[in-house]
Amino acid sequence: MNTAGITDSELLKAEALDQLPAEAPTAEPVEAESLAPEPVAEESAPAPLVIPGLDDTSLYIHRELSQLKFNIRVLEQALDESYPLLERLKFLLIFSSNLDEFFEIRVAGLKKQITYAREQAGADGLQPHQALARISELVHEQVARQYAILNDVLFPELAKHHINFIRRRHWTTKLKAWVRRYFRDEIAPIITPIGLDPTHPFPLLVNKSLNFIVELEGVDAFGRDSGLAIIPAPRLLPRIIRVPEEIGGAGDNYVFLSSMIHAHADDLFPGMKVKGCYQFRLTRNADLSVDTEDVEDLARALRGELFSRRYGDAVRLEVVDTCPAHLTDYLLRQFNLNESELYKVNGPVNLTRLFSITTLDSHPELQFKPFTPAIPKPLQNAENIFNVIGKQDILLLHPFESFTPVVDLLRQAAKDPNVLAIKQTLYRAGANSEIVDALVEAARNGKEVTAVIELRARFDEESNLQLASRLQAAGAVVIYGVVGFKTHAKMILILRRENGELRRYAHLGTGNYHAGNARLYTDYSLLTADAALGEDVSKLFSQLIGMGKTLRMKKLLHAPFTLKKALLDMIARETQHASEGRPAHIMAKVNALTDPKVIRALYKASQAGVKVDLVVRGMCCLRPGVPGVSHNIQVRSIVGRFLEHTRIYYFYNDGDEQLYLSSADWMERNLDKRVETCFPVEGRKLIQRVKKELEAYLSDNTQSWQLQPDGRYLRNSPTGNQNPRNAQQFLLEKLSAPVVSVR
Repeated sequence: MNTAGITDSELLKAEALDQLPAEAPTAEPVEAESLAPEPVAEESAPAPLVIPGLDDTSLYIHRELSQLKFNIRVLEQALDESYPLLERLKFLLIFSSNLDEFFEIRVAGLKKQITYAREQAGADGLQPHQALARISELVHEQVARQYAILNDVLFPELAKHHINFIRRRHWTTKLKAWVRRYFRDEIAPIITPIGLDPTHPFPLLVNKSLNFIVELEGVDAFGRDSGLAIIPAPRLLPRIIRVPEEIGGAGDNYVFLSSMIHAHADDLFPGMKVKGCYQFRLTRNADLSVDTEDVEDLARALRGELFSRRYGDAVRLEVVDTCPAHLTDYLLRQFNLNESELYKVNGPVNLTRLFSITTLDSHPELQFKPFTPAIPKPLQNAENIFNVIGKQDILLLHPFESFTPVVDLLRQAAKDPNVLAIKQTLYRAGANSEIVDALVEAARNGKEVTAVIELRARFDEESNLQLASRLQAAGAVVIYGVVGFKTHAKMILILRRENGELRRYAHLGTGNYHAGNARLYTDYSLLTADAALGEDVSKLFSQLIGMGKTLRMKKLLHAPFTLKKALLDMIARETQHASEGRPAHIMAKVNALTDPKVIRALYKASQAGVKVDLVVRGMCCLRPGVPGVSHNIQVRSIVGRFLEHTRIYYFYNDGDEQLYLSSADWMERNLDKRVETCFPVEGRKLIQRVKKELEAYLSDNTQSWQLQPDGRYLRNSPTGNQNPRNAQQFLLEKLSAPVVSVR
């Protein structure tokens, strides 16, 4: 049943898109007299293909529903037996983490539109209330499936490897005694139960915190008998506790914190009877709301908003499935939520706290084999990185190739007496950043250091505020970007005096300056001393830091000024070539494709005969394979060991191939409301290298999913005599350093 009140065919208009023939009517029984032959009617001509206009809502997929489908593809990895077991558990937990953010930001945004009567339908035509109904239906299905995978597949498999999560019904006498001692010594002193009565109203609970609602019988020392209490579990308490071997036996044995609290809730309410104790978790709106048009100090305003993020409006309630209806109804009323926003789960409500299990030292065989990212030959044993980059561009593909050269570039710049100035953008750098260490050292060594820090990088705001304070204390100039436009560009500019002249060295990338991410995300880095690119990067820093008109660039494309127009122009050029009968081909790899103007341009290209091959990791609002519209477009999503994060744009250009790398996805926010960079890959050797790496993703038949016209994703698999092809594994074997055996 579709809770949105509309059928799947109305939602997706799949039948119209696929031009499916009508189902043949069932034959009715006939009388004997009617068996005389009828005149043979002439065979009617097939109905002409009806091609929808490019603004037709049926040609677009709702962005939040598309994002949810990506999360479902992540969950599917937990069932992939080609992965090590703890990695499968990790994918299941990533699904939980992604879903938390989906509710905190995406669902919260849709609810806000309804609350303030600002409902806006996108190109797909779906109203927010319709989207929320469909989201609720899908998420309820997938959360039930997630817990079934955990309980029926992963936990039993982990037990075979002596990794056990011991449920209360299986506690031995010895374990019960140990749990009682642990609860008395480590948990009870920290917990603060809150009785509910007129003087103790329902507490304000922190976003995503673990809590328990307790049903009580009897009266307390003051004669109160409200019958209900809340136990908030402090965040400093671990959610899973390892049991000593002498108590639990050999292997890795764990007990859930929730099980301990359930078992000993009576101890927290002396003289009263606990009739029931049930865990729950509330998810709140976590999207910061800072009016950038009316704020004098963005940093100060953000510090205030960071506190309120923990107490935003409620958007989801998770409760253990044994919780009685009258208590779940009570909680829903407290948080002003309805039944569709309630999620009953068969297990812990805070699965993300299981991440610590996925890196067990005792079970390396249940994890991905470690690898060593390679250092390109020109940089191996190079004493001066500037000498190498000065002679040739260095292109790195992380995590297969090391991020260390980027860090080394800054480290050497910080110490080099010939370096005069360093400028860098920082979007997500991490709490303990070698990049920031190098900038601090450079500032202390007297270099002119300027950092453009984006304070509004979602969920990294607090970390970025700390980085800003640290850099300012070292003497660096800190800029908070441009009001109204997030600075998402990834670039470094180093000015170095050589032979009496200033020379510019630059780093441009598709990903963040975060060493941890560089081991988990796929991203490109370009280290270059190209004079034109260096000048363009210098101009862009001038625009960010100072004020003035848009400066003309020689090679760099940048949002929100030239990137979108150039992108549409290049698509239109391929369209023109195809319409004139010349070969035309577009390939692109992005994290998301939602911009209606870009989608319409791709539809026109397809109609003209341009072959369009897209790798879109997450949200994709374009429908491929629609007859007469997108029949020349294929879209696939890669979900694997590493998070796909590179952005690549390729245009055949009548044989004069053009290839760009970018920090920008094909979304309205990236192309219209962010500062982004898009830089060319030059030289036949580098172009062919990136093209082959992109083609590896397009030929993947083990970790890729094909988007269908109706919005479904089907997993690709080898057919016929095809060999299995895994793009990430191919790149790992091709680019990473060889494993050296130790004897």
